[in-house]
Amino acid sequence: MTPFLPTPPRFGGQRRLHGLMAELARNHEVLALSFVDPSEDAAESIRATAAYCARVITVPNRLLGVRGIEKRLRQVRSIFALRSYVYRVHRTRAMQAALDRILVEEKLDVIQVEFFQMAAYRFARGEGRPRLCLDEHNIEYDVLRRLANVDVGKARRGYAAIEWRKVRAEERNTWRHCDGCVVTSARDEQLLKHDAPTVRTAVVPNGVDIEDFAPSSAPPEPDTVLFFGAINYYPNTDGLLFFLREAWPLLKARRPAARLRIVGQKAPPAIANWPDPDVEVVGYVDDIRIHIAKAAVVVVPLRIGGGTRLKVVEAMAMGKAIVSTTLGAEGIDAEHDRHILIADGGERLAAELARVLGDDAVARRLGAAARQLAVDRYSWRSAAGTLLQFHGQIGARVA
Repeated sequence: MTPFLPTPPRFGGQRRLHGLMAELARNHEVLALSFVDPSEDAAESIRATAAYCARVITVPNRLLGVRGIEKRLRQVRSIFALRSYVYRVHRTRAMQAALDRILVEEKLDVIQVEFFQMAAYRFARGEGRPRLCLDEHNIEYDVLRRLANVDVGKARRGYAAIEWRKVRAEERNTWRHCDGCVVTSARDEQLLKHDAPTVRTAVVPNGVDIEDFAPSSAPPEPDTVLFFGAINYYPNTDGLLFFLREAWPLLKARRPAARLRIVGQKAPPAIANWPDPDVEVVGYVDDIRIHIAKAAVVVVPLRIGGGTRLKVVEAMAMGKAIVSTTLGAEGIDAEHDRHILIADGGERLAAELARVLGDDAVARRLGAAARQLAVDRYSWRSAAGTLLQFHGQIGARVA
């Protein structure tokens, strides 16, 4: 059960779904039950997902596409509601009806629910029922709690301060009704265990297709800094604006030839219209590997978030030097100055980026170590194997 179709994978959440589902489908029958935005044409995504799924069932949900004033008004109204905004968006009668039909028509071993808000439904109970496993891409209340403590404006902080408490109560309740919960990092597992110590858990880290994401033989473009990710996802928006305001001018003072390339869908106007000819906003691309290969260094300037960042493991797999904030690299077993450079604050980010851009040997050393770490620990095949093993531990038939 997913809030969006997994394929083709265009952003982080989709990449995790696609990576795990496609790997599981090599030896098992996988069905997909997903919301779709009726304002968008889902035909391509349905066909791509059906290439490895035995069935693809979709449920239209108009609220997924709500933007602008209507979304803000709904969020304001949700402040006075008992349930969180994200719960209200994802809880529909049509999805419950679709789930009920599948439970009658199919003999399922596991129901894998992606994101806590998709677990807000009635599932089969009793002897012989399928096991219920929740995949927490992030501990969602923790992301909102962090947002409430970052300088992102009074209105946004106030909303997050109210919302995270509702989400925490909903997540805790969801965890206790599942047979097991999967998280992407040891830190997220600790948070979950603190609130629900009896729940079975497993860490299934974000991964990468190490064959598809391999180092390029072509040399990178000198002085090119790359940021990639879903720019309409607020932690990415916040991180980019912080970088542009606090670190980019300092880097330009050190490396006047530096260029920043931003790749990702739906950049907000504040980023899309950034008044610097050396800042290029590319938008969505079909193949991010082309831009990773061209980059001299990848920057991950995040200040908000949870779980682990797919952009980090993908850049690692392609043998790229990466400069990240502590939070950006959180949950990934990468050591500073061995696999990655960790820098917090605008001045430190600028200094470490200038170091990499000015020393090809440092860039090559970091990239080689990062690639080896990705191969050893972060392949999707390894992650899917861990997930399948956990399904067996919570009582599912996985042989």
